[in-house]
Amino acid sequence: MADSKPTKPYRTYRGGRAGRDDPEAARFNFGGGGAGTAAPPRPRTPEGMPRPGYRAPDALPGRPVATPGGRPPRSFLRRRWKRILAIGIPVCFLLFVGWLYLGYRSFSDEIAKANKRLNRATLAALAPAGNIMTSPQISMIMGSDSRGASALSGARSDSILLVRTDPSHHLISMLSIPRDLDVEIPGHGTDKINAAFAFGGPPLLIRTVDRYTGLPVNHMVLVDFTGFKDLIDSLGGVTIDNPYAIVSSQPFDGIIWHFGKGPIHLDGRRALAYARIRHTTNPRDSDITRTERQQRVTQALMHQLVTPSSLFHLPSIGRDLAKPLATDLSAPELLAMGWIKFRASRTLECHLGGVPASIGGQDVLQPSERNAAVVGMFLGKQAPQPAPKGELYAPGCTVH
Repeated sequence: MADSKPTKPYRTYRGGRAGRDDPEAARFNFGGGGAGTAAPPRPRTPEGMPRPGYRAPDALPGRPVATPGGRPPRSFLRRRWKRILAIGIPVCFLLFVGWLYLGYRSFSDEIAKANKRLNRATLAALAPAGNIMTSPQISMIMGSDSRGASALSGARSDSILLVRTDPSHHLISMLSIPRDLDVEIPGHGTDKINAAFAFGGPPLLIRTVDRYTGLPVNHMVLVDFTGFKDLIDSLGGVTIDNPYAIVSSQPFDGIIWHFGKGPIHLDGRRALAYARIRHTTNPRDSDITRTERQQRVTQALMHQLVTPSSLFHLPSIGRDLAKPLATDLSAPELLAMGWIKFRASRTLECHLGGVPASIGGQDVLQPSERNAAVVGMFLGKQAPQPAPKGELYAPGCTVH
């Protein structure tokens, strides 16, 4: 009797992927299709070759082939993210543009109110102007020390600043006129130039400046200091480079102010004090250097107006920006001025000057003969020259 090996009643499955030629593989295919299960047999021709045109079920169009662990392939994830970005980026851009439009409308509506605050007599005194983005123009920025009353009341002007924009040369020029400069005021004789505002308001001040300097004023911006602090605060403050330390020798707004040398960030209250304090412990400080401080604050304000942060927050800060202003400039023109300042490669800072004197019991500045040359520098007709060292009240220009 021949020896024969006993036949096992079943086949032991030890894991792994069953081969296609395993006749028992079908018993272990439970429809999972994952690792460790048998793939369905591929249809073949009678010669044993794969049938042409056949595709496995998990390779059909539109169905991602699963990677080990059940994750979709990277190509599928990339296509999905591309679709998300293709839809999300345009939507975000439209929302951003819509927000900027709402901000511009809010700012424009408030500036329209500021335009109505300027009376017809002031508008008639202004020289005709072209497009501010293409032609040089001169704007007068005047701060009022009314301290609670309207900026158009009979208060004297606290600061007089002429700003000339020259887009073709990417240049901003500033000319400060000391408030105590003794000049001829039409119809009122000789007096401090800031008295012209008290005698006849902005129209008389415009004519006085034109008569003395020969500069036509194209635009007027009146700033009421009662709202100046809110304007600066709404922009998040301003940063300036202070050339030397300043300590006030008398209280201003109830405080003895200290401003260190170098870059300093000022909120509204500090910016107002920095621009207006007249009496300091620094012997180099004078009414001329005070006008230079006002120029620095004005420059920082113009620059801050067109920063991305300010433009993004226009819907919430539009009212604060326009509240202390009375101007003929429209919203686009104000933004254009800020844009010209933002793009300017140079800033020319000039100031008129004179010799201190006492006339009729009041301290004044007798105009310097060099003031005419400084006006020429301001217009770009002469090379800028700084004021002589050691002369506190001498006129001059510097380029920054």
